[in-house]
Amino acid sequence: MTTAKAYGLREESSNGSSSGSSSPNGSMLDSAGVNDNASCNTEVRSRSPSVIVRTGGSVFRHRRDLPWGIRLIQKFSDWWGGSPNAADREFWYRVSILVITYLSYTAYHLSRKPISIVKNVLNRNCSLLPPPSTMTNDTTWCDWAPFDREDADVLLGTLDSAFLFAYAAGMFVSGFVAERVNLRYFLSLGMLLSGLFTYLFGVARFRNIHNLSYFILVQALGGIFQTTGWPGVVTVVGNWFGKGKRGLIFGIWNSHTSLGNILGSVIATAYVDDNWGLSFIVPGAIIGGMGFIVFLFLVPKPQHVHCPIPDHGSSNDGSNNDLKNSGSSSSSGQRNNRAKRNKYGQANSYMDDESSDDTSRLLGSDDIYDPREDTPIIAHYDPEVKIKAVGFTEALKIPGVVEFSLCLFFAKLVSYTFLYWLPRYINNSTKFDATESGYLSTLFDVGGIIGGIVAGVISDYSGMSATTCAGMLCFAIPMMLVYQNYGAESLLASIILLIVVGILVNGPYALITTAVSTELGTHPCLMGNARALATVTAIIDGTGSIGAAVGPLLAGSVAAISKEAGWKYVFLMLMIADVIALILLVRLVSNEFKRFFETRHAARLKVTVHVHTDPNNPHQEV
Repeated sequence: MTTAKAYGLREESSNGSSSGSSSPNGSMLDSAGVNDNASCNTEVRSRSPSVIVRTGGSVFRHRRDLPWGIRLIQKFSDWWGGSPNAADREFWYRVSILVITYLSYTAYHLSRKPISIVKNVLNRNCSLLPPPSTMTNDTTWCDWAPFDREDADVLLGTLDSAFLFAYAAGMFVSGFVAERVNLRYFLSLGMLLSGLFTYLFGVARFRNIHNLSYFILVQALGGIFQTTGWPGVVTVVGNWFGKGKRGLIFGIWNSHTSLGNILGSVIATAYVDDNWGLSFIVPGAIIGGMGFIVFLFLVPKPQHVHCPIPDHGSSNDGSNNDLKNSGSSSSSGQRNNRAKRNKYGQANSYMDDESSDDTSRLLGSDDIYDPREDTPIIAHYDPEVKIKAVGFTEALKIPGVVEFSLCLFFAKLVSYTFLYWLPRYINNSTKFDATESGYLSTLFDVGGIIGGIVAGVISDYSGMSATTCAGMLCFAIPMMLVYQNYGAESLLASIILLIVVGILVNGPYALITTAVSTELGTHPCLMGNARALATVTAIIDGTGSIGAAVGPLLAGSVAAISKEAGWKYVFLMLMIADVIALILLVRLVSNEFKRFFETRHAARLKVTVHVHTDPNNPHQEV
């Protein structure tokens, strides 16, 4: 009995004919619109879109597995002038992945920023404002209860912490979930719910809500659903892009963080004085709309549309050539012959038979669970089938994960303290009002865009990620002191110093959360298997997010100690945090320099063997 008969499917004859649909020339179309040769073997066509079909040694997915927007584009492309060639298809898919993930995480950060701008109107100095028409002796008439108390800074810090602690806790879970679900559903659902809770915070202005518990609950739930963003987008980009020039690619791509902060600040500032509720509602609508776009157009993995899998092997060690070859191939025909299937009938990584039998010292060689569109958001439990996903302990064994995670704890503590408190610091330490402080604070994020790109380029050129981070941290410490002392002297000084501090503070943060996380998630010890990518990303960013939660909480409490010296203590705290981050990188920096000098020494001692002929034996080479 043939395979088709065993599953009750229709069989195709060797010339490609069948009772099912086929293209006019008798060849079947794969999910990406590529024609298979009519002489291919073992063609099987399923009536169900949930069955994966092997045709000519390749594993294809039914066209209905593709996002609706991609299917519409393919139909339009076929109608307009036929499908593009494989190279063009791959190029445009990669471009679309970069654009969609870039805009997605821009929307995530755009929806986080309003709270830092709105703080200045929830609690402010009412004596500087024209009094209402009805005279009042209340000195807090312009504040929004419950933030009209003396401990307003502490309460506002509590709002930040509710969001960030929920974000940090959820991040560790989010990475594990991201490995087991369709990332298109994961991201789109997370964005819609994030937009909902951003919207609910703004609704308090229209519904006249003054309950502190309401604000804390909305912030906490919003933080949980915001955790869908980072593991999701980093994993998708890691699936599509290999190791070459990763620092530069991620340095440019990671500017979405700063761009989102800038746009969020601009949008929130536009409404903050007249109606601060719209400062939340508009960003909430934007991230919700972007979630719908993700649902329509995002393709999480290249193999879903028959594109080559990128090389995740080490680019620095020639011994990893086999690993590189097993991670990708130069032609679809080679990939077709390597396709393997797991217990679910799904395709494993495109690896040759010899490489697929290898095992990692950290991970087993069991089947890889590869979720698809028609896979449920949470997979059904099957006691007879064990899914070997990367565990927390196994991910921690990857060299560098612990050091970079702890370093990011303190680096992100500094970055997020600026993110949530910089507008209020500018408002308190200068003569700028809430609107002007909001616009001026965006310069810190402009520096962040430059810093991420600079850090990525230096890391790519030198191959020394830890050293790049350490160098920027060394300069960030004194520059924060300079900004604290001279930033309020003039507008020009404030602009220049904010950009410089943004470069130095956000550079290491951007590099660790992007290129370093992806490099560790595809470490050579994983034998080219990127199963750990979402988990490693979640561990590193989750640890950093705890620091991000601690920083704003401490900043609010420390600033409240003294109105005269409170902000000096805040900057002292930030400088100490960067010193600790620098110390945590000492071992990695030492190892990088050791490898650097060993490589240079080996290059100098390299002896060129001159082949000459022995006159007594002209056929013997010496």
